Amino acid sequence: MKLEPIIISLLDTDLYKFNMDQVIFHKHTDLSGEYYFRCRNEGIVFTQEMFQEINEQIDHLCTLTFRKEELDYLRSIRFIKDDYVEFLRLWRPIRDYVETSLSPEGELGIVVRGPLFSAMQFEIYLLEIVNEVYFRMRYDYETLRASAADRLEQKILAFQAGQYNFRFAEFGCRRRLSREWQEEVVRRLAFETPNCVGTSNVYLAWKLNLTPIGTYAHEFVQMYQGIDSIPLAYTNHYALEDWYDEYRGDNGTALTDTITTDLFLLDFNRAMVNNFSGVRHDSGDPYEWGEKMIAHYKKYGAEPMTKQLLFSDSLDFERAEALFNHFRGRIKVTFGIGTYCSNDTCEKPLNIVIKLQTVNGRAVAKLSDTPGKSMCRDEEYLEYLKRSVDFRLKRVGDVIS
Repeated sequence: MKLEPIIISLLDTDLYKFNMDQVIFHKHTDLSGEYYFRCRNEGIVFTQEMFQEINEQIDHLCTLTFRKEELDYLRSIRFIKDDYVEFLRLWRPIRDYVETSLSPEGELGIVVRGPLFSAMQFEIYLLEIVNEVYFRMRYDYETLRASAADRLEQKILAFQAGQYNFRFAEFGCRRRLSREWQEEVVRRLAFETPNCVGTSNVYLAWKLNLTPIGTYAHEFVQMYQGIDSIPLAYTNHYALEDWYDEYRGDNGTALTDTITTDLFLLDFNRAMVNNFSGVRHDSGDPYEWGEKMIAHYKKYGAEPMTKQLLFSDSLDFERAEALFNHFRGRIKVTFGIGTYCSNDTCEKPLNIVIKLQTVNGRAVAKLSDTPGKSMCRDEEYLEYLKRSVDFRLKRVGDVIS
């Protein structure tokens, strides 16, 4: 079974990839990294035919370059800078950076190695390829799409009936059923409801004249673990400083849980509270997290209604509405909702990730606020990182000013 090209534009990725890459381009071009693929579902088997198709799709990806009109669109995003766009004019995905393997048991392996400013860009493209190949070749695609269409129709009717009142952005690139289905989902949610305020998919934002939405990911904070001069428990500080220096508050939503939210708050001081427009939740109890963030804003004299909580952890519309109702009137609330929009079918979606695991030859890790979401190939390093975090937390008040 031969598929049409899955990636047809290098804009077909999440906005935060460009956000992070611009900072790396301006400040950290000396960093190299390794990213590893993982499927968190049990019992998933990739066939040899799927493996061959995945490789052919990666080959095609690496023939693409940015077209002039795509670069012009990136330049129109107010915080994307001209010199970075000119760099992208020269950049392309390099096939030698991607290594794939398939075990006799059908376990798919993917490793991306290269300069961080280039290697990091592969993540979303590769996840889009793997997910679409799997679902098109494992199931009857038309049956999946029909079930997805029925569910989407019910969601839209619920919005139109006023059942849901929250606002959200579609964040579904990495685990979407297919490229064409994500476009259908985004188009209908954006134009048939008042609730969808944009999408993380830059290509769809461009094509449909929507707002591209994105912050930064865990990998951005993780990469500072690979810089020798930075103490492990202070990586949030340096990440926040670099981000603000690059964007001056114009792209200002901070992710809190890379090495636990409690540690993040030690560095989210008065200056950073004022410099960032909001914070993003991606692990741990969302209610406890939201209350903690409101208390933190009040501690520094910031009016919570001038700040925003962005929830993005495995949400569906019922959970989002409950969170919205809990916090409404106390702080601005919005949501990033992914798989529930882009791959809600009669079959269970894949839980696939590609995570940064080394920087400049050193192990890096995400701790998060949910232990099961931690990922590190070096258990000794992971324990060392935990001890570093715990040590600083015991010295509360030791904050870099």
